Amino acid sequence: MDPIDALVIGAGQSGLATAHAFRKSGVASVVLEAGDAPTGAWPHYYESLTLFSPARYSSLPGKPFPGDPDRYPHRDEVIDYLAAYAKELDADIRTGHHVRTVEHHDGIFTAHLADGRELHARTVVAATGGFTNPYRPALPGIEGFNGTVIHAADYKRPEPFTGQRVVVVGGGNSAVQIAAELAEHARVTVTTRGRLRFAPQRPFGRDLHFWYTVTGLDTAPVGRFLTHPPTVPVLDTGRYRAAIAHRRPDHRPMFDSLETDQVRWSDSTGERIDALILATGYRPALDYLTGLDVLDAHGHPRHRGGLATDVPGLGFVGLEWQRSLSSASIRGVGRDATRVVRSLAPLVFNSRKEIG
Repeated sequence: MDPIDALVIGAGQSGLATAHAFRKSGVASVVLEAGDAPTGAWPHYYESLTLFSPARYSSLPGKPFPGDPDRYPHRDEVIDYLAAYAKELDADIRTGHHVRTVEHHDGIFTAHLADGRELHARTVVAATGGFTNPYRPALPGIEGFNGTVIHAADYKRPEPFTGQRVVVVGGGNSAVQIAAELAEHARVTVTTRGRLRFAPQRPFGRDLHFWYTVTGLDTAPVGRFLTHPPTVPVLDTGRYRAAIAHRRPDHRPMFDSLETDQVRWSDSTGERIDALILATGYRPALDYLTGLDVLDAHGHPRHRGGLATDVPGLGFVGLEWQRSLSSASIRGVGRDATRVVRSLAPLVFNSRKEIG
C-alpha cells in the first residue's frame, strides 16, 4: 500500500490547525485521534474553565470564533467550536485511533495503532499536546500521605470537596482559578515556591492580548532562546488578587513535607488536610515517539521551530513555547502549523517524484 502524504497525530486544536495547513498546501493528510471526538482534551478540563483570551483572539485559521468577539469563551463553547471546525474542515479525521509507536525507515514512517493496524506516511506531525501527561512533582512525603491527591487534569468541579481542607500546589492561571472556585465550598490554600505574580487582564482598558498583538510580542520567535519555559503570571481583572487578600483562598510558601494526614508548613507547623490538588502543568505527551530517539531525558522533543532536528519529515505543533508566547494556545497553533507544513510539504512532493 502506498504511504499517505501526511499523518497528523491528535485532533485537538493543534491537529486541526495542522490539517488545515496541509490542505492549503495541496497535501492530503490523515488525522488520528485516540478519543471519540475531534475536540482534543477540552471535554476533560474542569467545567468552569474560561479562556484568558477574548473570542477575537481565540480562533483557528479560516474560522472566527462566533459570538461577541470581546467575551471570554467557556470550555463548552470551545468544544462546540472545535467540533464545528472539524466538520467544516473536510479532512480525513479518524477518531478512536490510538497510536502506540512510530517507526522511521528509508524515509517512510510507520504508525502502529493499539488495535494492531499500521499506517505508513511520508511525513508525520505530532500534535498531541500534554493533557495525557500531567506533571506530578516528587513532593516530600507524598507517598505516605493518605488524603486525596489529584492533578488538575482530574479536577472537574468543586462540590466533591465541600467542607474539606484543600491545598492547591501551583501558581499559574489554572491553579488560582481552581483555588478561587474551591474557596466557595472549602477552606483552601494555594501554595507556591515563589511569590504569586499577577498581570492585569485589561491594561489601559484593552485586553492584554490586544497589546501582545500590536507590539508583536505574541508572535516574536523567542522559543529558540529558552532553555526552560518562563513562569507566566496569573491574568487577573482584580478578582483573584482580591480573593487572595481576603484569604479565600489564602496563599502560603511551599510546604516542607507531607505526612500521613497533614502538611508540614515551612514554619514547621503541621496542619491536617483532606486533599491536595497538583496544578503543576503538563509535559509533552509524546511517548509514542520514544523509538525514534527524538526526545531528551525529560521527554521534550529535540526540535527547531517545530521541526525535529534528527528525523527529517517529523514535525511538532502545540508545544509550549515551540516558537513564541502563543505557540500552545488556540490563537497560536495555526501560525506554527503553517510554518511546519511549509517545511514538510516539499518533502512530500519530492518523495512522490522519487517513487513515481
